[in-house]
Amino acid sequence: MTFIQLIEFKTSRIDELNELLDGWLRETEGKRTATSVVLTSDRDSSGTYIDIVEFPSYEEAMRNSKLPETNRIAEQLTALCDGPPIYRNLDVMRQERT
Repeated sequence: MTFIQLIEFKTSRIDELNELLDGWLRETEGKRTATSVVLTSDRDSSGTYIDIVEFPSYEEAMRNSKLPETNRIAEQLTALCDGPPIYRNLDVMRQERT
């Protein structure tokens, strides 16, 4: 079953955060289990972002979270945020591609 993690955070340092994400993508090439990463900006709340990360399963997400590069980016992300990020762990119950 597909698994999605939402990471909601506030930051005024989005350019630095994007650099972190670029580095993580390079460092985890061939190792990461995330199949899709989408960074979104909340139109109604300036400085609020949601990262949408998709995995083939919860188990693959947990394997990805154990990568040293993932632990490092999580710590660095927190340092760039204006408060602690909020994580939501979601099992996909139904998905329609239209």
